[in-house]
Amino acid sequence: QVHLVESGGGLVQPGGSLRLSCTPSDSVFSFNVMGWYRQAPGKQRELVAEKPNTGSSRYAYDVTGRFTISRDDAQNTLYLQMNSLKPEDTAVYYCLAQRVGNTYWGQGTQVTVSS
Repeated sequence: QVHLVESGGGLVQPGGSLRLSCTPSDSVFSFNVMGWYRQAPGKQRELVAEKPNTGSSRYAYDVTGRFTISRDDAQNTLYLQMNSLKPEDTAVYYCLAQRVGNTYWGQGTQVTVSS
């Protein structure tokens, strides 16, 4: 069983920044895709950004230009840098890792954007 450990959530004012981290119990190279999803109260879980092992990253329309997904192979960690945060970014953010036949989720980290 793969475990994904997330950190970095918290309370931030509008316009502020946060960086989320996700460290899997297996090598990041063992996954075809890693990414971030979020779920706001009363809404479905939605894609924020994903980074395939090869190829380009992709982002949800409303975070493009504000969020950046990256991977530090030496640290075996996936990151989500979130800038210019808005109240509508408030949600629980989940890390996802996929490889053939299996999808793994982290426990989620709360991000609250409020003044």
